[in-house]
Amino acid sequence: MDVHKSVLSSKSRFFAEKLRLERGISHSVEISDCDDVEVYVETVVLMYSEDLKKRLIGEEVSKVLGLLKVSAAIMFDLGIASCLEFLEAVPWSKDEEEKVISNLSQLQLEDSASEVLLRVSSEPSTSAQADDILLRLLTGVLQAKDDKARREMKSLISRLLREDAPIRSNTLDISKDTLYYLCHGCISSLVLCLSEATRIEETRRDRGVLMGEIAREADNLQWIVDILVDKKMADEFVKLWADQNELAIMHSKIPTMYRHEISRVTAQLCIAIGRGHILVPKDTRFSLLSTWLEALYEDFGWMRRACRSVDKKLVEDGLGQTILTLPLPQQQTILLNWFDRFLNKGDDCPNVQRAFEVWWRRAFIREHVSEHDNSQLQITICDYPN
Repeated sequence: MDVHKSVLSSKSRFFAEKLRLERGISHSVEISDCDDVEVYVETVVLMYSEDLKKRLIGEEVSKVLGLLKVSAAIMFDLGIASCLEFLEAVPWSKDEEEKVISNLSQLQLEDSASEVLLRVSSEPSTSAQADDILLRLLTGVLQAKDDKARREMKSLISRLLREDAPIRSNTLDISKDTLYYLCHGCISSLVLCLSEATRIEETRRDRGVLMGEIAREADNLQWIVDILVDKKMADEFVKLWADQNELAIMHSKIPTMYRHEISRVTAQLCIAIGRGHILVPKDTRFSLLSTWLEALYEDFGWMRRACRSVDKKLVEDGLGQTILTLPLPQQQTILLNWFDRFLNKGDDCPNVQRAFEVWWRRAFIREHVSEHDNSQLQITICDYPN
């Protein structure tokens, strides 16, 4: 390149050092290990521009990162500042964001790059601050007035909370206490709604509105329980739900069309227990079924017909597996009651035939192994000298 010494010396501290000999003498500077000649040439050309900001408008982020790298190498301070100003102002794609972070980290531009990185970094949040933010978000979803927006935000937040190990240390996570605080709030709301439903003639509430409120609170509870299961924190909720005797009694006193969404919580827990995603003692599992199994039986037909998202087979498999985790006498009591109910209700009752078969084999078919079929293992233990 044939260039002017005065331009390069005034704009670049690198060239000013190389060209500091006597005036009137031509110089030749050779750049070794030049990664991208085209970008290097364009950076030198930028030294002739009177308005670098305007010159960079419309360029790709990757191109400007290349210009920034060369500008830093030759200590072209105005070029560095202009490239950083461009990067701070333009939007980035996901791939570009990673490139920007990586390049600025490698260039070690210190404080001059901090403005650019403000959109991707901040002071680390304390766990209390993070929990406050998530409580606000979750509460906002639970109390949302627009159902469509509520469904969309539920899906979004669930997906974000499920994401794998965070890239940055200050990624939000939610505490167990916060989730159980929300669970208690949903259960209290359900108790209030069902209490009104048992006195609907007295209160003269609109039936449709009340049904909507019950369905909404049950759906809210299902969402929080989903998060608990995903976070492996749902064991205490099984005990909490099993202890809701007051709610279960009120549940039995109101029409099925009002209450069937509540039984989806029980189905949800049985599916998780049946898959081994929740580990609770046998007494808690039996208590859960003692409190809520009758309600699940009664509501199953409505659940199957009214809730498109309910997978009948998934519920039946989960319930059957949960029953089979109990001691054999409890299996027998539950499955014999199911047998009578299924014969009278048919498809309106969960079909747990597979669990019934397993119980039958466990209870009545004994496998006898003869002595000559037994394999023996003999272990000889010797003391060896040190």
